[in-house]
Amino acid sequence: MRVSIELRWLAASLFLLSSFVEAAIEDPQQLVRETGEKVLSEVGARKADLEANPALIYPLVESTVLPHFDFRRMSQSALGRYWPDASDEQKTAVTNEFRELLVRTYATALLGYTGQQIQYLPVQYQPGDEKVMIPTRIAASDNAPPIPINYRLQLTDAKWMVYDVVIDGVSLITNYRSQFATEVRRNGIDGLISALADKNGKTGK
Repeated sequence: MRVSIELRWLAASLFLLSSFVEAAIEDPQQLVRETGEKVLSEVGARKADLEANPALIYPLVESTVLPHFDFRRMSQSALGRYWPDASDEQKTAVTNEFRELLVRTYATALLGYTGQQIQYLPVQYQPGDEKVMIPTRIAASDNAPPIPINYRLQLTDAKWMVYDVVIDGVSLITNYRSQFATEVRRNGIDGLISALADKNGKTGK
């Protein structure tokens, strides 16, 4: 399954939202800034260990990223009109494989992070809002223009949860929805699950 979006940029940026407090947050942008600095500090401090044993990055990703991304909602949105046709077991399998794909991609790119500068842009957000978009730009290499990366979050059970990332105008969910639909039309929902599992297996944890 070919991924057309530049997932390395998605993955290199997801660390910005990798740790959330349990209570409701009044300023999501400040949260993004502070937690991004925290994760980068930890990665920097463990750089030698991570270079010697890259597998150590996975516990860091699993403890900081996974609890704060709404993978169920992301999977439902990506599967689109085919979601109601899936059995409970298939829905769980799609969610698990999609989660694994994003985590592996993120972990791989985080290991290769080389200190690109991040710019935080003004946020249109009012107290009481339950959805917010956090706009940022990350410096590209080779003097290329900065890449805009917008994070869509929703307040769920007093926690901000990420449900989509828009990279250079392209929604992660919209991108995968097209790919998922193509796979389902060809091979059914079980075929999609197998394709995702196969892709995850190629990455070796």
